[in-house]
Amino acid sequence: MIEIDIRSGVELPSIREEITLHTADGLTLVGELALPVGKQPIATLLTLHPLPTHGGFMDSHILRKLANRLPALTGVAVLRFNTRGTTSPRGTSDGEFDGGVAERFDLDAALAFLESRGLPNIWLLGWSFGTELALKYGYDKNVRGAILLSPPLHRTSEEELRNWNGTNKPVIAIVPEFDDYLVPEAAVERFVPLQGAQIVAIDDAKHLWVGENATKSVIDEVVRVVAPEFFPLPTHYRG
Repeated sequence: MIEIDIRSGVELPSIREEITLHTADGLTLVGELALPVGKQPIATLLTLHPLPTHGGFMDSHILRKLANRLPALTGVAVLRFNTRGTTSPRGTSDGEFDGGVAERFDLDAALAFLESRGLPNIWLLGWSFGTELALKYGYDKNVRGAILLSPPLHRTSEEELRNWNGTNKPVIAIVPEFDDYLVPEAAVERFVPLQGAQIVAIDDAKHLWVGENATKSVIDEVVRVVAPEFFPLPTHYRG
């Protein structure tokens, strides 16, 4: 029995599977699925990374840490992938960045993959640009709801926010106190068209969630939504 201090890039036990996704417009996207060891997942996160033209990719640190921690600590599966034209150590997805337009096919391909594998209780989890994809295209999909990290609301219209009304799918926006684009007070106003949107403010955090305190705060809030029985996460792992 060993005890691991859960910090930074620590990778807890999981089953890691390199995957490919196939879009309706003929592209192949690369990604990875992290599953719990020795048990069925209780829920699934479909993650959508930050803006690839500003360094966002499937390994953006919060997404990577979700995959590193949640399968072992909660039994939640985590899918990460590169949207079209995006590169990471896993490889480069086909195509070119399309500003959030053709990326709708990327989201569809990821959902089709998860459904083909029979993975349960799928939640969309977007970070920054990824929140725009979740909001624009997730409202009519077979998902439990959407979790939004640092949503900028640059590309999502009020009409697209209203599309979620009446769907019975919760939308939870986790907003850092010192966000570069949308601070919690402004988020409350901007999300008014989406009835019942939950705004969770995280003190002393910024858009990129740098530092273990910010990282643990945001990951704990994700767990509170998808696996509340495991909230808050421990700071040590024994295995």
